[in-house]
Amino acid sequence: MKKVFHFDAPREPYQCDAAIVWCFDNRFHLSFTKFVKRLGISNSDLIKIAGGAKNLASPERESDREFVLEQIRKSIVLHQTKRVILMLHSDCGAYGGLMGRFGGNTRLEAQYQDAELRRAADFLNKAIPGMEVQAYFVDFEGVWQVELAP
Repeated sequence: MKKVFHFDAPREPYQCDAAIVWCFDNRFHLSFTKFVKRLGISNSDLIKIAGGAKNLASPERESDREFVLEQIRKSIVLHQTKRVILMLHSDCGAYGGLMGRFGGNTRLEAQYQDAELRRAADFLNKAIPGMEVQAYFVDFEGVWQVELAP
């Protein structure tokens, strides 16, 4: 093996501020990074997969849901995570895209994604009782919080 890059990283274990279930669509990377910082999250376990929270709300296969749930559980065990942030974004290919599935209707898409985030949060609350769950929808103009029932 040949060293190609040097850096110094802390060696001690860390505590995670949140596990974040997010899509791998890179169009939102900069706004995502700024938003997470605004939330005060320094250490996150990022679960970055196509569709993000879709995998908990309406997975293509039940194994997709179990995979995400297991990643969240590992975050809890390994990094003492106490909060999960569920995120979806506009024009997500895993949902068929803004034009394809929603005919370009941003309001219809936002309403649908609100319901999806609620489904994902409900599933997570049943699977891991007592976990703090937050949900956000990201479009091309901002980040929208879904008000979840306590």
